Amino acid sequence: MENISRLETKIKEKAASADILVISRTFLPSAGGVEEYIYNRCLQDPDRVIALVAGCSGDKAFDKAQRFPVYRWPNPKYCHSGLLGSILEAFLNLVWSFVLAIKLYFRYHYRYIEWGHGYDFISLLLLSYLLPIRFFIYVHGNDLLSSLQNYIIKSLFELTLKRAKGIVCKSSFTRDYLCANFRFDTPTHVINPAVRREKFGVVSSGDLDDLRIRVRDAHDIPQTAVVILSVGRFVKRKGFDLVIENLTPLLTLGLDVHYILCGYGPDELELYSLACRLRVERRVHFAGYVPDHELGGYYAACDLFAMLTLDNIKAASIEGLGIVFLEAGYFGKPVIASYVGGVTDVVRHGENGILVNPYSGNDMLQAFRRLCQDQQLREQLGSTGKALANRRTLHRSLYAGGRS
Repeated sequence: MENISRLETKIKEKAASADILVISRTFLPSAGGVEEYIYNRCLQDPDRVIALVAGCSGDKAFDKAQRFPVYRWPNPKYCHSGLLGSILEAFLNLVWSFVLAIKLYFRYHYRYIEWGHGYDFISLLLLSYLLPIRFFIYVHGNDLLSSLQNYIIKSLFELTLKRAKGIVCKSSFTRDYLCANFRFDTPTHVINPAVRREKFGVVSSGDLDDLRIRVRDAHDIPQTAVVILSVGRFVKRKGFDLVIENLTPLLTLGLDVHYILCGYGPDELELYSLACRLRVERRVHFAGYVPDHELGGYYAACDLFAMLTLDNIKAASIEGLGIVFLEAGYFGKPVIASYVGGVTDVVRHGENGILVNPYSGNDMLQAFRRLCQDQQLREQLGSTGKALANRRTLHRSLYAGGRS
């Protein structure tokens, strides 16, 4: 972790014009959609940004390679388990972000704060009264649910929203959910995630062909088979079990189909047991955690991407968007996704994929059947998906009126 009281000359030169402090309790190299989102934001304006984030495994080497200064607060391992650990972690995030933001102000005299999520916002609210700055707050989905659980917290969150220069929403769904549940008159901006090409390290179509063959051989999957891919944490709301349940009818139709799951999580054993009960365990391949530089090979190896997400508001979990849909499109793969949450911002029915009702078995089966049988349709949808994945809205549009 970089000592916050010292700054290398090289970094001083980099940050000479830095006037935006980006604060987040989670950041790369810790893997995740929010982490990617905030990191991509920093990459867009490396000369203007200073990052203040929580520490994580592997952060020292990662931070040294960045074109913008990165400061970390400690994130002890004992904060990562149990209810007490979670409460302690939230408290430390709030305190460290507050104290170090003030310390960095006297070093950089930044003019803006971009708060990377709706969590720990009390720190941001206090900073807005103590420092001569203006701020933007980002919201993703689950962070909004946490502020609805208590009237006092909700009121303070609404005050924070009202004091903001702008609110950045990850998706149109997040914006609509925010507007329906909180009272404020602050301008909102929808900025969808962008695919970071460097993440995969793939440079040519030839590389993709080689990776496709290599990954399929590693899992003993014929090159002629239709491969479905999912990437994410193995939890109930991601709908991995729904994809497994559709394999049996697809096989009955005579389709040579396989399913690869990249990720890990508490439901892994349950998913494997389900595959065994349905006697499709040889068609379901658990790849485990796949690092970013290898993930491109799995996108290349599949013929279509599927994520049948379920919203679970009672468990404080909603689908804000899901960058994996964009990543699949970047590799020219069609998508089957649920018609829920912010998914519709990036999956357009009949254009780059098929949207289904995850509670309708027939709806899901027909979508899988259609894409597994029709290679031309897969290529058509995948081509559009690639074009959509390369579109992006720059965060500097938040300052379109200048730096005043």
